Amino acid sequence: MAWLDAHTLFDPDRHPAPVIGIAATLAHHDSGPHQHQRGQLLFTRQGCTRITLAQQLCLLPPSRAAWIPPLTPHRAEMQQSVDYRSIYLAASLCADLPPQVCIIEVSPLLRAVLEPITDATFDSDWTQGRNMHLLGLCLSEIREAAQQPMLLPLPQDKRLASLLAALDRLPPTLEVLERQIGASSRTIGRIFQRETGMGYQQWRQQWRLMRAIELLATGRSLSYCAFDLGFASDSAFIAFFKHMTGSTPRAYLGR
Repeated sequence: MAWLDAHTLFDPDRHPAPVIGIAATLAHHDSGPHQHQRGQLLFTRQGCTRITLAQQLCLLPPSRAAWIPPLTPHRAEMQQSVDYRSIYLAASLCADLPPQVCIIEVSPLLRAVLEPITDATFDSDWTQGRNMHLLGLCLSEIREAAQQPMLLPLPQDKRLASLLAALDRLPPTLEVLERQIGASSRTIGRIFQRETGMGYQQWRQQWRLMRAIELLATGRSLSYCAFDLGFASDSAFIAFFKHMTGSTPRAYLGR
């Protein structure tokens, strides 16, 4: 196990053990684009992490975990203070785990086993005894965990470059986007359906949800979120959030 600070560069592939665990609290951290030979489970106990993939934006809310398969190029950006646990699994242990990046619910059992795994030394034996059982439970919980819709596919069409360059700002309405890129609503709809599997309005709503969670997790108020995301009132924002997640913002972040 290693406790890291914001200036520590950690490469799990330098270690021979099949399981490597770390515990860290980082603030305003940007990993830069990278990949591992290993699979990674990244669990945020507190705070919010944005993960950028080749053609997707992924949000890791507090108290959830991101599963990142081996050899997946990604970049992790942590705003403010993020308290997290991370385990790196040899590729041979990942065969039955999800083949794509996903955000999963963290069960009480998974949360419990992550602590002793990240407390273990890098030369621990994972083939017998308590460690073998902890690892088996961890793999089973990852495999069976419910996934959350915290992925935003990114269109690659060059006409949308200006839209993707400003992903921290509320995407324009369809009518405004038509004028900005000089394409009809039908053309825009075809691009988004082909490249993201969503219509533009659905994509924009997914962006709003992910941005809402990011803002709330970094301490912004309901009123701030409602205004920043273009809602007419706090109650309209809460109704949108509940429609998208099944929970109010307070209940979602408190789970």
